Formats: sequence, structure tokens, C-alpha cells
Amino acid sequence: MAPNYRTADVDGFKVFYREAGRTGAPKLLLLHGFPSAGHMFRDLIPLLADRFHIVAPDLPGFGQSDMPSREAFRYSFDNVAHVIERFTEVIGFDRFAVYVFDYGAPTGFRLALNHPERITAIISQNGNAYEDGLSDGWTPIKAYWQDPSPANRDALRAFLTPEATRWQYTHGVPDTTLVSPDGQNLDNFYLARPGADDVQLDLMGDYKSNVALYPSFQSYFRTHKPRFLAVWGKNDPFFIPPGAEAFKRDNPNAVVQFFDTGHFALETHASEIAASIRAFLT
Repeated sequence: MAPNYRTADVDGFKVFYREAGRTGAPKLLLLHGFPSAGHMFRDLIPLLADRFHIVAPDLPGFGQSDMPSREAFRYSFDNVAHVIERFTEVIGFDRFAVYVFDYGAPTGFRLALNHPERITAIISQNGNAYEDGLSDGWTPIKAYWQDPSPANRDALRAFLTPEATRWQYTHGVPDTTLVSPDGQNLDNFYLARPGADDVQLDLMGDYKSNVALYPSFQSYFRTHKPRFLAVWGKNDPFFIPPGAEAFKRDNPNAVVQFFDTGHFALETHASEIAASIRAFLT
């Protein structure tokens, strides 16, 4: 079932999204991470579209969605989540399961905090909510949180290079011939746009707001005990396996599965992850 490619007007903000599946089927919202966009789900969507009504938006500042100037829009995770929450309302996604990855996790978890009644289930693919899950790879970013100096900000530009994107896609993947160049090259195209670097550096700086919310996210898991599936690339250099296991501390019924791959687990394990989701959400 081929997806449609649409744009929603969210209070004047253009949000681009992929949509597939039958209206009236159980709803599934897919939230991508850095430095990608909805195209990261290009292999997953066809594997689930027969059973779910799927929507995969590009987050503000990513992909084909609007990337307003930093003067016109403050690039914070609160603001990103607000746009996506309004997006779900505009397109009529009233009750839905949410798949969260990387930056999509603090975005989706904010939606769950604000409106727990709307969330039918959560699938977290390397989407973190515990300090246990943060690797030493966060050290330069944490340095910027503690001292947002120009030097510390500039040090983070190393994350924005084509080489760094390639490394994110291939690190921890036993057979890198399984990793298509398409997604990473598209990511690098978007990263190379004028102004995109400072948008991304602003979000890296604001990621500390997500860590500050971890106790609130954990309280939500304890209180509401949503149906929860963690599907994790176990060799992720940023979000390590203890972060996946930690979900069971607050939500003992959480299901945690590991795959022998890296951060962008869908690049190598889309069919296995799709099978896990189908079994979990049946």
C-alpha cells in the first residue's frame, strides 16, 4: 500500500507527512530522530500499512516541514512537541499508538504526558527516557549544557558532518552492506541547507530539557502503565541497552527486545521490527 505525501497547515506552520493505510484502522504515529526525517520509515511503512493507519510527520526544522528562522521560531523540544501535538489534532489523530526514535522520544513522551488518554501504546526504538541510557558519546553535548560558550557550541559541529552521519548509520552494524546510502545522503542534504546547522545546535543545547523531564516521563510510565514495546539496536553508540531495560523498572509489563545492529535499527531490521510491532499490537 503506497503512502501519500501530504502537507498540513498547523496554525500557519507547514508540516509535511507521509500517510498510509486505511482510515478507520488503528492509528500509528511515527516520530523520527536526528538528523533524519519521515523518510527513515520508508521500509517500515509498507510492512504495517495493511493493518494500521500510519502517519509519519517531519519534525519542525527537519525534512520537508517548515524550517523558519531562529528569530521566528525557538528551536526547543517543547516547541517541537507543541507543533506535533497540534498536528495530530489538525489531522484527526485522536487516539493512537506512537513509535518514537531518538528525538522523536522526548517529542512523543511530551504528547503522552500532556494527553495520556490519547496514547494507546508506545513503541520505543532507541528512544530514551533514563539517564542509564546515555552513553559517553553525550560528553561533548553535556559540556555545552553546562557552559553554552561559542567554543563548546562549535565543538558540536562535528556531529553535523557527512562523515558523522555515515558513522551514525553504520556504527555497530555487523554487515554495513545492508545499510542503504539513500537515507543518510538525504539527511546530509537537509543538514547542508543554509541555517540548518544552527537549528540543530540549538536543539542539541535544549536536549538538557529532555533529561530534566526524565522523572516526569518515568512517573507517567509508573502511573499509566501504557502498553510498551522497546525494540533496540543494542550497539547504539548514543542510547545504550540499560536505557531500554530501565523501562521495566517503572512499567513491569514493558516488552524489551534487542537486535544486533546500531542506532538506525530500521536500516537493517525493518522486517523484524515490523513483525514485533504486529505481534505486540494485535
